[in-house]
Amino acid sequence: MVCDPRKNSRQGNKNDRIDARELSDRLYMNKLSSVYHGGAGVRTLRELARSYLTISKDLARVMSRVKAIYRSWGIPCAGKQVYAPGHRAEWLAKISEVGVLRRAEFYDQQLDALRPLRHEVRRKLLAESKKHPATKLLCQIPAIGPIRAALLIALIQTPHRFRSKRPLWKYSGFGIEMHSSADYRKVQGQLPRSRKQVSVRGLNRDCNHDLKNLFKSAATSASVKPSPFQEFYAALVAKGMRPEMARLTLARKIATIVLIVWKRGVSFDAQYLKPQTA
Repeated sequence: MVCDPRKNSRQGNKNDRIDARELSDRLYMNKLSSVYHGGAGVRTLRELARSYLTISKDLARVMSRVKAIYRSWGIPCAGKQVYAPGHRAEWLAKISEVGVLRRAEFYDQQLDALRPLRHEVRRKLLAESKKHPATKLLCQIPAIGPIRAALLIALIQTPHRFRSKRPLWKYSGFGIEMHSSADYRKVQGQLPRSRKQVSVRGLNRDCNHDLKNLFKSAATSASVKPSPFQEFYAALVAKGMRPEMARLTLARKIATIVLIVWKRGVSFDAQYLKPQTA
């Protein structure tokens, strides 16, 4: 059994003997929280997805560093022209300090090395995702393109690990954490339920952050492009819901529809946007 260290941690002194005794006691009492491990059918896709996500984060980090150099010297650098190789000499000429100029050149070289590498990993990721039948089903959903479909299969592996939409929301970081205290109070020897409202502490942080970013980016793009999702988002905003809360609701709805389409093996239908259906 592979345990979740965030749920099986303990307080106090720690060493190998104490940890082994603690784990054996919890195993005996059936109080160990295990981590899901899928089969080997998507292992190649998972490794390619990890490579793609890691290289994409490295690329975004280098791009932020390039702009940070120009901004630190008061040089406006809005847009993407600062990254273009054709305009590179023009931008480097704006830096007068020799040491800063060398640093900007090194970052540009790192950027040139990561771009073709990311393109190569992306090509292999798409080629591997075509081997899975769920790719065609997921690509029918608006805002879920080939890349997002491949990442969904790699990150979730199988939709049957989630009994309903709410475990998927929690795994994706869209579950609401609610805390309460003094649920009952003593009144004349009785214990009626307190009317004190349960406090909401926001979304759960114990989640798959890559999957959360995927659904958030899908909701952001779906809210501006013409589609049934855009109409759903506009209707929420028209009712007075804040745009950020409307995007959160849309992200939850996209996650629910992904689960329905993938788990049932059906095509996308705009009727899934209705509350009684999804």
